[in-house]
Amino acid sequence: MNNEKKKAPGASKAFGVLLRFHRERARVSQEALGLKTGYSKSQVAMIERGERRAKGSFVDIADELTGAQGALLAVAEEVTASGIAAWFEDYLWEEARAADIHWYENHLIPGLLQTDDYARAVFNSAVPPLEDEEIEAGVAARIKRQELFFRKPQPLVTFVLEKAALTKPLGGEDILRKNLLHILDMAKLRNVEIQVMPENPRTHAGLSGPFILIETEERRSQLVYVEGQGGRYFLSEQPDVGDVFARYSALRAQAYTPEESVRRIEQAAREL
Repeated sequence: MNNEKKKAPGASKAFGVLLRFHRERARVSQEALGLKTGYSKSQVAMIERGERRAKGSFVDIADELTGAQGALLAVAEEVTASGIAAWFEDYLWEEARAADIHWYENHLIPGLLQTDDYARAVFNSAVPPLEDEEIEAGVAARIKRQELFFRKPQPLVTFVLEKAALTKPLGGEDILRKNLLHILDMAKLRNVEIQVMPENPRTHAGLSGPFILIETEERRSQLVYVEGQGGRYFLSEQPDVGDVFARYSALRAQAYTPEESVRRIEQAAREL
């Protein structure tokens, strides 16, 4: 697993760097800050590394305790406005510059293919619930990511989707139908291929769960991004990366062709 940090910090990382600067200047330990804010020492460390977003009264207390004079409050507003989860910033840095992206998903329409209404329904389903401003910022950030389809040079973006991801009516059937029509529009792009898995395959290479494969900028290297209940991480070393790329190749062979997949998606939309 590769946890190398890129020199392109997002809002959460910028807040973390600033928090650490003011905390150390004020000679306040992570443990002391945690005791004042109700966080553990490890949680404070995660915030300072940009891996966790500060919530509740943490920012107000930290700003006063460290003598930051409003600096932490100002940057914290940027964290919320960015709409990007702290732990997702490293992935987005790679995604925005990728030469190729290959995505296997089994339970949701991938973020790069979501409409704003569908994305809003996904964020509204979060447990614990998100604040309204977090939801709207998240929707805006998700839709903006989709600009990568049209950048120059164009990346090759492929998807293998389970039928369940295309039939779960998050937000209602009308929202799902409109998103399926949006997927059909995206499938017309020359640099996009979308495949649907049969419902009852005799063999299946994706039983370990969803993942995203990235050919990095100018194809210098390959990465695998995985999310789960217990965390999120990159794989960047062999044989792990090669194993997952082989798994994706098997999934594409097991799925319907792009042409047949379009027909299946059209049928799913008509049935709503």
